[in-house]
Amino acid sequence: MEKKNLGSQGLTASRLGLGCMGMSEFYGHRNDHESINVLHHAIQLGVTFWDTSDVYGPYHNEELVGQALKGRRDKITVATKFGILRDPANPQLRGLNGKPEYVQSACEASLKRLNVDVIDLYYLHRKDPATPIEETVGAMGKLVEQGKIKAIGLSEVSAATLRKAHAVHPITALQTEYSIWSREPEDEILQTCKELGIAFVAYSPLGRGFLTGQIKKFEDFTPDDYRRFSPRFQGENFNKNLQLVSKIEQLAHKKNCTASQLALAWVMAQGDHIFPIPGTKHIKYLEENVAALQVHLSADELKEMDVIAPKGAASGMRYPESMMGSIDQ
Repeated sequence: MEKKNLGSQGLTASRLGLGCMGMSEFYGHRNDHESINVLHHAIQLGVTFWDTSDVYGPYHNEELVGQALKGRRDKITVATKFGILRDPANPQLRGLNGKPEYVQSACEASLKRLNVDVIDLYYLHRKDPATPIEETVGAMGKLVEQGKIKAIGLSEVSAATLRKAHAVHPITALQTEYSIWSREPEDEILQTCKELGIAFVAYSPLGRGFLTGQIKKFEDFTPDDYRRFSPRFQGENFNKNLQLVSKIEQLAHKKNCTASQLALAWVMAQGDHIFPIPGTKHIKYLEENVAALQVHLSADELKEMDVIAPKGAASGMRYPESMMGSIDQ
């Protein structure tokens, strides 16, 4: 597995990362034993850029990653996030907090759950509209000075916000949803990251599993699966998006690879500064994702994918309207 510079502040990461969120919630049942096996197998395959957050669980996912790190810390680039609050009485309720004093306390809590001395990459999960980004990033910069984190990241912020933040303290990575059916970063963010020497970390590069071709009907989702409430997976949107995936599957068949491998290869082909972090709870899918590194797309094949899935091809918003409100645009 190739390791590359993650941004321009000295951090490195595997070209392909691993999103750990689904190991704890949102995508059906969890199995901690199986997830630990996946994490350990990821190390053997060279997938050593792991992504978690204090809000996944909440808290459970950081603790799970912390268990997997025991005796292996030096092999992993650990990324976690803060800034989204969940009501313990009703986890569906969300709040945002980017206040400087919270930055400090959230980081110290994550360090304990992960059982590490330093976090490699610490993201603001969502911008707090009540707190200037300069204040939040200034507090994150103090964590770097204290040796509690190595580098700063932001998630789902606009190019303008990214520039303001980068002027306060160098930003190492910007994380946003990006895939063949979520191409909004192409408007401005991808180029801004490249210009500023910031890595772009693509979460949900497989369209929350939909681009794998494994999901054929709405009933494939368990009752507690987040996707049941996501606009792209409902009603007519589901059927239209299924037609889009069918076309991707047809091209993958011609390419002698899986739809998921084609989708990942497409993301990586968009720039050397892009690091996709597909999530999985199963070793067989982890191995399938890693094999995408061997899939190379010609200029003609990239053009064909643009015809199949041009910007805006996906039907429906990528989050419910209430959650879209937390995205800085």
